[in-house]
Amino acid sequence: MNAYTRTYNVRTMWEIVPARLEAAMRRVGINRSQLAAAVGVSQPSISRLLSGETKTTRVLDLIAATLRTTPSYLKGDVENPELDTDGEDTGPLPNLDDVEIDSIDLAYGMGGTFLDGAVIQVEKVKFSRKWLRQFTNSPPNMLCSTRGMGDSMMPTIHDQDVVIIDRSQTVPEMGDKIWAMSFAGLGMIKRLRALPDGTMKISSDNHLVRDEIAGDGELYIVGRVVAVVKSV
Repeated sequence: MNAYTRTYNVRTMWEIVPARLEAAMRRVGINRSQLAAAVGVSQPSISRLLSGETKTTRVLDLIAATLRTTPSYLKGDVENPELDTDGEDTGPLPNLDDVEIDSIDLAYGMGGTFLDGAVIQVEKVKFSRKWLRQFTNSPPNMLCSTRGMGDSMMPTIHDQDVVIIDRSQTVPEMGDKIWAMSFAGLGMIKRLRALPDGTMKISSDNHLVRDEIAGDGELYIVGRVVAVVKSV
């Protein structure tokens, strides 16, 4: 009897009315794949909720928040989908395409403190998920942005251009892609090329800036520069 009661309570708490879910999605203009991505479940999971094949979910609160409604509305307990439990306007709808990534100060953030994993003040900036996907499939937590400093990478990167760094890529491949790194205690953005003797050639696009050679242990790679946003 007790076991049955516990099961019944869980189902009552988390049960979704399919028609309510569909109406809430239609109201805010969110499709199945967008909702699934926003709450961290598969698209078939959302489809099963909409068809009534699945009645319960552990992410009810996330679904309600994403749809700017309440769990009570999705469960059929209240009629108004637009108000929160206190009867207050929930505000503007979220833009599901926006993602936040770290924004670091190149002069400080790429120094030893940041690279050693210590906690520092890191700002968050929003970018379009769709735009970022043009350059990398890495998750937002593996990306960061910073601003170019000086003219050593001109004309490719100008002073104050915003660059997007993919921290999941830390091993230079063939070629001379652009990397964010710390060398001799300084944060910098340069091209890298592995040399036959095991050292690394650090090059600038500005031919007036001479190349550097990094030996073993002298270079720490933060990630690869995958995109540049030109300053205006």
